[in-house]
Order: sequence, then structure tokens, then C-alpha cells
Amino acid sequence: MRRKPVVTGNAPAERPGGPVSDALSTGQTEVVRARVRLMIEITAREGAYRKGLLAAAEHLSPEEAAIISDLERNGLQVSQLHDVLCGGHVLIDDPRLYEDWRFTNVSHLRISSHHHDIDKARYPDIGMRGQVVREKLHGRTAQGTWVQLEKTPAAFGKRKLPSLNDIRHLMDYVMYRLTRSNVGPWGLSAMTERRPMYLSPDLAVPMSLPPAVAESLTLALRRLSAADDTTAVSRDLAGRFRPPGQADPANELGQALSGRAGRGLFGSSKVWVAETPVRRTAAILGELRAESAAEAWRAGARTA
Repeated sequence: MRRKPVVTGNAPAERPGGPVSDALSTGQTEVVRARVRLMIEITAREGAYRKGLLAAAEHLSPEEAAIISDLERNGLQVSQLHDVLCGGHVLIDDPRLYEDWRFTNVSHLRISSHHHDIDKARYPDIGMRGQVVREKLHGRTAQGTWVQLEKTPAAFGKRKLPSLNDIRHLMDYVMYRLTRSNVGPWGLSAMTERRPMYLSPDLAVPMSLPPAVAESLTLALRRLSAADDTTAVSRDLAGRFRPPGQADPANELGQALSGRAGRGLFGSSKVWVAETPVRRTAAILGELRAESAAEAWRAGARTA
């Protein structure tokens, strides 16, 4: 499915072919909404958000869901979502997202000082408002797309008097100057345009390791794999059924794997398991263990 350019007044940029995303369907949006709530709950353990985020996530729009899904597809991990929601400046090595995130009826032209080296007549900055993103602002970079969430929308322009939101936006700018952190919809982030967050950067160059280093790395990885190889049978027996000719475990590192390189969405996250003790269940299990012990004692006494 291809999204048509919807923001008029400027010639849309040319882009290579290939599949692109669109505003998600109702069912897809509901799935993303549930996942976003879970991700928010996890990242809240690491840093505080402003109040109201979970309530806003209940009303995540299809356009907001599409943006978050695109960020995840390009490598966003759970721990990074906190900075995104707090206004972190994100660079994505995918220029197609610039057009993908121009949504019918909700996107509008914006003026910003970000990436002033880009021809703004050809690639104007695009804004969008939503319950979670508040004010999403994105534009083009030389090699891809940038995006940043703002706490307060601004609409400065010629022949237009400043509004209350413009004044609040200036207050956010003063906060930025004092803290050197972006002011996002749900907190502050040190991921500024000078120190941005990179998603799938085109900076990695495949290089071979020296033989001695490669051998040492392979031995270390195999030791770790052997230590993690727990089975219900003896280790000697399990070894007899291990398939021969195992692949080099170093291939699981870096970009040797396809897709997400084996890291996964929760690759750099701290994961908690919250368990609520069920006292009645524990009491019943305790009684069963006591009865079993008593029955075993009586059986032993009868055979003695």
C-alpha cells in the first residue's frame, strides 16, 4: 500500500520504490495501543513521565500507531521509547518515512530551525497533533528522516499574531536553554539535535576480525553457550544428540544476522516480573505437602 502526498503547496520529494507504511487499521491500531501501554509501563520503571500518559495511550490514533510501528521497525527498543516520548531528537536512515508520515487531514506544514541545511522549499517540516505525541514534528535529513515530539505546538508564521501556544512554546525554549534538554510531551530528554538518537544508522561497515581475535571470541561464545545449555537429561547424553557442524556463534553478533540482528525489541531493556502472592493457594499446597509427608511416614511405619 502506498500513501499519497497529502500536504499541498510544495512539490513532494522523489523517493525510491518499495513497501511503505500507512495509517493503521482499527485492529492493527488496537494491537499497537496495547503494546505501547506495556512499553510505557516498563520504561516508567527507569524514569518518570508526566501524568496522564497511560490515559492518553488509550486514545492512540491510527496515525500515531503507524509512526511508533515505523520506529520499532527501524530498530527502536523499549528503553529508547522513554526518550522519544520525552522529546528526544531521532534520526532514522529511511528517507521514505518523510512521505509516509504525511497523513490526510491531520498533517500540516510547520516552521522549525531543525536541520537548516535542508532545502525547506522542497522538504518542508511537517507537524501532526495527537493524544500521545502532542505535537509530532518531522522532516528530511541528507540521508533519511528526523522526528521529534514537542510538548507545545507552535505556529509562527508571517502575518500571524502569536497565540497562547506560541508563548508556551517560547517558554519551552527557555527551559531547553536552561537544561540543555528537549522539552517533550511527557518529560525532558538530553537527546538533542546535537546528540540525537540514531535508528538503523548507515554507519556500520562489515569488517573481518584478525584470526587470533576471531578464535578467542568463538571459544568464549561457545563456553557461554555450553553453560546456558541446560536440559532434563545428562550433559553427556545431550551432547550425543547435538547436531554436528554447529555454525560459528560469532555470526549471531552485529549485523551478521538478517532483520534485527538478533537483539530484539527488548534487547537492551531491564525486564521485571511482578508476581502477586496467592495466600490461599500457598496454604493449600502446604497442606498437601504436609499430608504427603504424613502418609509417607505412616507407610514407613507399617513396613518397619
